Amino acid sequence: MSSFGDPATFLASLDFDKKLAHYDIQGSSAWAQALFRADVISDDELKSIIKGLQSITKELNEGIFPFRVELEDIHFNIERRLIELVGPVGGKLHSGRSRNDQIATDIRLFCKDAISNILVLLKRFQKTLVDKAESHIDVMLPGYTHLQRAQPVLLSHHLLSYFEMVTRDVIRFKQAFDRVDVLPLGSAALSGTPYGVDREWLANELGFGNISMNSMDAVSDRDFITDIEFSASMTMIHLSRLCEEIILWSSEEFNYVTAGDAYTSGSSIMPQKRNPDIAELIRGKVGRVAGALISTIVTLKGLPLAYNRDLQEDKEPLFDVVTTLQDSLDMMAGMLESLEFNTDRMDADSRDDLLLATEVADYLTKKGVPFRESHGVVKSLFEKIVEDGVSLSDLDLNYYKEFSTYFEEDIKLINTESAIAARNITGGTSKLQVIQRINDARMGLSEDEQD
Repeated sequence: MSSFGDPATFLASLDFDKKLAHYDIQGSSAWAQALFRADVISDDELKSIIKGLQSITKELNEGIFPFRVELEDIHFNIERRLIELVGPVGGKLHSGRSRNDQIATDIRLFCKDAISNILVLLKRFQKTLVDKAESHIDVMLPGYTHLQRAQPVLLSHHLLSYFEMVTRDVIRFKQAFDRVDVLPLGSAALSGTPYGVDREWLANELGFGNISMNSMDAVSDRDFITDIEFSASMTMIHLSRLCEEIILWSSEEFNYVTAGDAYTSGSSIMPQKRNPDIAELIRGKVGRVAGALISTIVTLKGLPLAYNRDLQEDKEPLFDVVTTLQDSLDMMAGMLESLEFNTDRMDADSRDDLLLATEVADYLTKKGVPFRESHGVVKSLFEKIVEDGVSLSDLDLNYYKEFSTYFEEDIKLINTESAIAARNITGGTSKLQVIQRINDARMGLSEDEQD
């Protein structure tokens, strides 16, 4: 007896493409009607095929469909079951159609639904960000660059930076949807169907906005999958960046935030631990999503036209990406909503005098000192402040004037609140600007709900 594995098992894709069963039936039902409209099958044959497909749908819903691995894929499984249910007429369904354009149609139908669901989750996450920002509109904290305290900002401004990231994610997924929304059915194996099928009617029946213009490209195109996987990778990267901050902020060193009990876990040996495990898992899942993108790109890179069996490798990464992203967005919104901010700690840290160094340099510049010169003056001033162990509120005017004669009494008006309020330009961190952005964001989310 041979010690080699079974090639038929290696060829089979049923384990994962059975996920497309309902899309396959949707496409088959439309194709049957198109064949009838093209006078390829009779009215009675159409009714028989549709009835058989409905029976298969019922079996799938009830979990009693007889999947057979030896039939390789979901297409042959459904076709064989249809013939078993309605007789030889079931074999007419595949007239003018190939598994090549069949799977291309199924996967596009799946992708359209997946993107629609992802967009709903993205919008929910955006709304949670806006709600959290609005409810903390007066909270200040240090803004960071290089993970070093830089300048004071509003917590709401910080949170809304992620709203902007997700806005770009929404745009990417909408653009990806447009590229998915192309009907390949009717392309057959590679050269197009020989039957007079009305592809415009088919597109309308299946809810596609466009029709493929080249049959060879239509059956081999998987660009839309890489679009989705790239968009998902960027979204996961954005989620990961916020997770990283939640992880840092929940440490004792920062003590800025506490996540809800459902989103943390304890240690098996250290009872005091409160680990941000959900945030860590989301951060960790970026690798599998980005890896799926690389997997698909590498699969596509050397394929000649038209269809090749390599394309069987497109589905498992895609399915995993969609599930991972949807689960991560769901967890992210819930975790964000559960966050409790230690506003006293944030406020205290935001009043670190060093965060006002740039504000003092800007003060001198507004008095007429070139900024590069102001920068040097303030650097020396703050080095002296640190050396003397004093704070800005302790300084008198003479202390300032040792570094520049441009300092006047109004230098004492500079504080954390004034520094934030001074950034009253579009995109700035002032309260007026942040409130305006919150209002604009809510209006945009409301308009999306109405579309």
